[in-house]
Amino acid sequence: MAKVIFLPHETLCPEGMVVDAVEGDNLLDVALEAGVEIEHACDKSCACTTCHVIVREGFDSLNESTDEEDDMLDKAWGLEVDSRLSCQCRIGKEDLVVEIPKYSLNHAREEH
Repeated sequence: MAKVIFLPHETLCPEGMVVDAVEGDNLLDVALEAGVEIEHACDKSCACTTCHVIVREGFDSLNESTDEEDDMLDKAWGLEVDSRLSCQCRIGKEDLVVEIPKYSLNHAREEH
C-alpha cells in the first residue's frame, strides 16, 4: 500500500493530508474520497486541466502519460516537469508527495 501525501493547499487542505492508496488507484479518486476537492471540470475525461497536480516525489512510479494528457498539460497553469492530470494517474508502489497548484484555468469557477 502506498501513501499519498498532499502538501498544504490554502483552500483544499490547509493542513495537508496523508492517505493510503492501493496500487492502481486513480489519484483524483483518492483525493476526492479523502475530502480533498480537486477540481475536475471535465469529469475525468482528460479534456481540461483543472485537476493538474505536481508530483514532487514518486513521479516515476505512476503510469506513463498519454499523448492526449501531454497535450492538455501544455495548457495548464504553472506547468512543471513533474506535472500530471490527477484524473489520468494510476498509483504505483511508491509513496507520492503531491502539490495542488494554487490556480487552475477553470474560467467557470467562482472564488468566494
